[in-house]
Amino acid sequence: MNAHTGRMGMVLTAAGILLGMVGLVPGRALAHCDGLDGPVVMAARQALEKNDVNSVLIWVHEKDEAAIRTAFEQALAVRKLGPQAREMADTYFFETLVRVHRAGEGAPYTGLKPAGRDLGPAIPGADRALETGDVEPLVRLLLGEAENGLRRRFAETRAARSYSASNVTAGRAYIEKYVPFIHYVERLHQSATSSAVGHEAEAGTAAQHEE
Repeated sequence: MNAHTGRMGMVLTAAGILLGMVGLVPGRALAHCDGLDGPVVMAARQALEKNDVNSVLIWVHEKDEAAIRTAFEQALAVRKLGPQAREMADTYFFETLVRVHRAGEGAPYTGLKPAGRDLGPAIPGADRALETGDVEPLVRLLLGEAENGLRRRFAETRAARSYSASNVTAGRAYIEKYVPFIHYVERLHQSATSSAVGHEAEAGTAAQHEE
């Protein structure tokens, strides 16, 4: 066996070990924390380059810290085997970190998402507000969208309200407008008066955008 063959064998063996470990991590680990250009993966890249795990530990609960430290050390060791091993080790660490982060927040892990995906205006607006210290553009965006959504649903429901008592079909058409309108108002109020923890509000937010 020559040196090149031996090295490739080490790379493939390391890759197999890493992929096996990924499969053993619990399935439940988003907004944008699962993106390759999201804050969690960006922190992971920085940690690997600087050989400092502390920048990623803030993304997981204390009970999960040991698992992340172990994954970090394993990734660092495999990265030394060459470019191919480095890429696989990085991906393994990204996936492990994001999976554990999402599990800690009660959200499912559905794989790493590509960089540059459309996240809509709210998430980038929130990050931009934190970076610049200016929350006003974000306030205007959210208030504007909430007002537009409320006014539209109100107008549609109000228009459907004028129906003859003998016209059951028209009455049902009104109810089909009334129920979503009331639910929309309720969700707006709940969002304004409660504090979402982790990723618990993702499903509800997605459903709201689909209406």
